Amino acid sequence: MGSMDKNQGKDYSDFESLDDFDQADTERKLAVDPYALKQQVAEFRQKLEASKDPLKQMNKKAAETLLEEPAPAPKDVASDVGLTLGDRLVKKGVISKDQLEIALKEQRESLEKTELGTILVELNFITDTILSQILSEASGVKSLDLRAMRLDPELIKKIPKNIAVQYKIIATNLEGDELHVATSDVYNVLAIDQVKKYFHKNIKIIPFFANDFQISDVIDQYYDYEMDMHAIIKEIETGEASYTGQEEGYTNPTVRLVDSIVMHAVKLGASDIHFEPESEFVRLRYRIDGRLMQILSFHKEYWSAIVVRIKILSGMNIAESRNPQDGRITIAIMGRKVDFRISTMPTIFGENIVARILDKSRSLVSLDELGLSEFNITLLKKLLKRPEGVVIVTGPTGSGKTTTLYAVLSYINSMEVNIMTMEDPVEYQLPIIRQCQVREDAELNFETGVRTLMRQDPDVIFVGEVRDQETATMTIRASMTGHRVFTTLHTNDAIGAVPRLIDIGIRGPLLSGNIICSIAQRLARRLCSACKQTYTASPDECKILGLDPSNPLQLAKHTGCAKCFHTGYKGRIAIYEILPIDTELDELIYREASRKEIFTYAKSIGFRAMPEDAIEKIVAGVTDLEEIIRTVNMTERMKDVTILI
Repeated sequence: MGSMDKNQGKDYSDFESLDDFDQADTERKLAVDPYALKQQVAEFRQKLEASKDPLKQMNKKAAETLLEEPAPAPKDVASDVGLTLGDRLVKKGVISKDQLEIALKEQRESLEKTELGTILVELNFITDTILSQILSEASGVKSLDLRAMRLDPELIKKIPKNIAVQYKIIATNLEGDELHVATSDVYNVLAIDQVKKYFHKNIKIIPFFANDFQISDVIDQYYDYEMDMHAIIKEIETGEASYTGQEEGYTNPTVRLVDSIVMHAVKLGASDIHFEPESEFVRLRYRIDGRLMQILSFHKEYWSAIVVRIKILSGMNIAESRNPQDGRITIAIMGRKVDFRISTMPTIFGENIVARILDKSRSLVSLDELGLSEFNITLLKKLLKRPEGVVIVTGPTGSGKTTTLYAVLSYINSMEVNIMTMEDPVEYQLPIIRQCQVREDAELNFETGVRTLMRQDPDVIFVGEVRDQETATMTIRASMTGHRVFTTLHTNDAIGAVPRLIDIGIRGPLLSGNIICSIAQRLARRLCSACKQTYTASPDECKILGLDPSNPLQLAKHTGCAKCFHTGYKGRIAIYEILPIDTELDELIYREASRKEIFTYAKSIGFRAMPEDAIEKIVAGVTDLEEIIRTVNMTERMKDVTILI
């Protein structure tokens, strides 16, 4: 303890040689906080670098020992790290003691003082993945498998290649002010400081562990090969590389082109990718905020290679081109897993491919994040207290019905509740919930699926869609036996759910008393916060919105800028109407009353139709009148106005 006391207050910049530094490090490693000492190590390195001191190539092992378990007595630094790592591997049964001795002997004879982990991988005693896991456990930092991820080339190249190579560090994801980096030395403060120089001053860098092998592969791929879509297409056109689609690896431009398209679409927040072959070219379009947007077009000569690549990734038959096929891909992109549901359709100009992007991190939201008004969310939470009955969500394809129902299921989900689903297909996997996919080839349709679910002791059942009389009947019967059932239906509004079910073949007496509520929704585009402009509402606009023309409000409208692709809109907001079913409405349903009767009674109990919810969002400046007229039926309010939008 005497030697530790002697050096306790000494600053590391005072040491004159590497030997003095290593000796003090060994004496103090049991008494000093590892991270604090690591910072001192980094500061010492930085000062040596600045002064061009020949000691700047100081032995990194002195710092690396801090990541390992403390040894009972001072030892040679390199062997201490080696034995600790080796002991971990032997203890876990990954390698034998004999294999460890062989590796240590190889390390001692190595002229370059190669790290033990690298030697074990080179000897094929362990894989680099296992090495990552062990070192990640030792450092207490989460690890990343870079080989299973698609990274953002633009983000990676913000860090110069020489910095990435020198410090073995790459950027993997940027969200707001938080930057995730992958590095083999998660405590290298100097490396973190170097990276900060290339981002804004408020950036917060969170390190993840990745081994040297994978980081080197990423550096080779993203710095040495072009990843821009237009540049890759130009590379293919010039014939500088093969584009047969049969080769693997980033030397093949077709592989890079597909990766670049997928990455670009996710980065822009697209919901679908459309590959549309024409007679001489292929058109690439993304659906962003509900609208299709052309991204680029390329010569049809390269289309067959791209089709092969997509089919290989999604598990389709590459030899089949005359029949439709479906597939699925799961790719780690920018630090998160994203699913792609692939569909091919033969056309007169070749196979048309559409990829639906299922980004769980963006699509799975909580009930409070759906955009429900205070009135609607209070009403919905109250209705969800009912222990049995059917909740119906209506709207056209792509209106966000599944997102709403997943949010509701997550809200009621707990260990005390058995929730089971029958979906076609299962879009997102939810924790605890038992999810089942319809399989027509196995005669597992919605009708037989719901019947089977009833034998699985469920508390809550989610039926993906009511399409026919049989499915509707099983859904209603499930609610009659004390279950809460959630489902979707294609109708124009909430009131339309009742006549639609009657049209399918379910009589009013069976519906009466078994429906909790009907929810209708649409998705409207949000105004871009960067470029929206305010203006005074015109008299006609005031009439449509139900405002006083003598005291017009300030509203917002879209303009367009680079951030929103000059559309004026960025993101979407849901417009809702919720029809609660009480005893009086049950009576109207029982006798199959007209739509007008149901609407008149609903208004008398406070029903707020979709246009009213939309107007509230217009007045709040979330969206504008032009977008609402495109999305919601406002014709009743436009009878006496001359406005044309």
